[in-house]
Amino acid sequence: MTSQWQDRAIPDSAFPDSDGNPMADNTEQYRWIVVLKENLEALFTDRPDVFVAADLLWYPVSSRIIPPIAPDVMVVFGRPKGRRGSYRQWQEDNLPPQVVFEILSPSNTAEEMDRKLEFYNAYGVEEYYLYNPDTFELSGWLRQTDHLTRLWQLNGWLSPRLKIRFDTAQGEPVFYRPDGQRFLTLIEMEQRATQAEQQLEQTEQQLEQTKDQLEQERQRVARLTEYLRSQGIDPDRLSN
Repeated sequence: MTSQWQDRAIPDSAFPDSDGNPMADNTEQYRWIVVLKENLEALFTDRPDVFVAADLLWYPVSSRIIPPIAPDVMVVFGRPKGRRGSYRQWQEDNLPPQVVFEILSPSNTAEEMDRKLEFYNAYGVEEYYLYNPDTFELSGWLRQTDHLTRLWQLNGWLSPRLKIRFDTAQGEPVFYRPDGQRFLTLIEMEQRATQAEQQLEQTEQQLEQTKDQLEQERQRVARLTEYLRSQGIDPDRLSN
């Protein structure tokens, strides 16, 4: 009861929507954040109960004592899509992000990443993935017996929540959707969309040509039928 009263007593203004830090420190970190966020968004586009966000402050509890963290990418199952200034867990059926991705930049310290791991461990993250674009090293943790446990083999790993497959055999990791399609960059997505539009236009043109050919054939048959009748010939008897 005391906790509920405290939650109501703290105004929303005590939980700002920005920490003043940039989303990314360099182009490579930004590229990976966008690739992961947009592909996961596309993967769950038909799931209204899956919320995907990038660089969104997550407040796990209604307390000024616990500072928030903004995961590079986070996925929440069980919460509706929509605009948010921050993710205030007590306003979201108390559901924490189940899956979190972090992309390392040169400014990240080991102490900072240790604190993030402790935060994710303490507040209910089920899967945590950390990628270093400079070394191509992908690390992962999975919640087991209420504790995030290090995954020592990620090549071929299938995310329990996301159902995506990880390929770390050569260089930078590749992520595959459940249908076997790999994650695409925004440029590749645009190229695929353009190709699909072109194929649709070609199909529509072919259908129009087929319709024109059918109409021409119908008119030819009608003219022939009319001619036969003008000659005293019943076309129906000919067909029998």
